[in-house]
Amino acid sequence: MTTLIEARDLTLSFGETPALRGASLAVDAGEVLAVMGPSGSGKSTLLHCLAGILTPDSGEVHFAGRRLDTMTEGERSALRRDTFGFVFQFGQLVPELTAEENVALPLLLRGTKRAAALAEARPWFARLGLDGMERRRSGELSGGQAQRVALARGLVARPQVLFADEPTGALDSLTGEQVMELMVGAAREQGTAVVLVTHEPRVAAYADREAMVRDGRARTTRLAPEQVAP
Repeated sequence: MTTLIEARDLTLSFGETPALRGASLAVDAGEVLAVMGPSGSGKSTLLHCLAGILTPDSGEVHFAGRRLDTMTEGERSALRRDTFGFVFQFGQLVPELTAEENVALPLLLRGTKRAAALAEARPWFARLGLDGMERRRSGELSGGQAQRVALARGLVARPQVLFADEPTGALDSLTGEQVMELMVGAAREQGTAVVLVTHEPRVAAYADREAMVRDGRARTTRLAPEQVAP
């Protein structure tokens, strides 16, 4: 396996409060890594550093052989736009846009023509069991439907890395498992690496490896084949 993204000895504090205290982990191309830990352990902060949303106080973040943490904000923004995908706990759909426009948004931000972006977005609705939902706005969707739209938005541009922060946290257990099956299946088809923040062991079981974050430090474990969810 080829290491795609790596954190080395990251530290980061918010004021006087340390969030990361020398956290290190690596993510291989095409793998699913579950980042677990109790509330306040630093797992979301670690994800945000890997994604270039936050810059660590010290340590290094490498992506595809480049130092991500020393890039300019413009370079990191371009990387998030063109190379990374994101799914958050509450979907964070743009309420003024239809579902298909939300899915097409990453392509539109890249400069893809509207008609081409929508044509690329629409097949995801059948794929994710959302036929007929294309013209609905976020207020007309259930939580599970909205999260599947957010998942499609995160994957439509075929990112190299999908960052998913508690993507099932606002869903019931059955809907959450459906979203995870769709996420992992689609990511594996595309060869997308997934960095998944969760506190739920059942969700983490979909991953190839776990990284346990405690007190701002990370330790990784590879799951045995029988532990991985089907």
